Amino acid sequence: MDIHISIAGADHFSYAREICDIMEEAAKQRGTGIAKRAPEYIQNKMEQGKAVIATDHDNGQFAGFCYIENWGHDRYIANSGLIVHPHYRKLGLARKIKKRIFELSHSTYPEAKIFGITTSMAVMKINSDMGYKPVTFSELTQDKEFWKGCQSCPNYDILTSEDRKGCLCTGMLYDPNKEEDSQSRRS
Repeated sequence: MDIHISIAGADHFSYAREICDIMEEAAKQRGTGIAKRAPEYIQNKMEQGKAVIATDHDNGQFAGFCYIENWGHDRYIANSGLIVHPHYRKLGLARKIKKRIFELSHSTYPEAKIFGITTSMAVMKINSDMGYKPVTFSELTQDKEFWKGCQSCPNYDILTSEDRKGCLCTGMLYDPNKEEDSQSRRS
């Protein structure tokens, strides 16, 4: 396998439908939600340079994907829709994609807090290794549009009954200001 991870662009539009289908299938298998997205939405992220894609250059196959969403006037950035094609799982590819989207997020929005919500223990481990900390939902963006993305999740009732204070997902946050503070204390 010759897998390359790059910033997605218009030349990757043909993968958008497959990305959406695999995201939806993964959510069904886990019984949790990944915000359901249309291929046009994924293509828009690609066109804006706000997505990372992994492709297998041996066969042209899509191998993984993740995209950036910005909230609260670019003060909060979410790395969303992390997915690895079933044929490429268990190879450490999710970690590599997550690292690349984190680098893209941090370089594009250096002052922004980067966050995600997940039920996946593997994603929590990756996030933790990258400096994310578990936080309450009140520390995440309060942008109503972000939380609308949770509507396709079967656990949405839990989120709304708790007035967006809790759910089965864990909120994780990377705050570049706190990270710089902790690095200066270690020096």
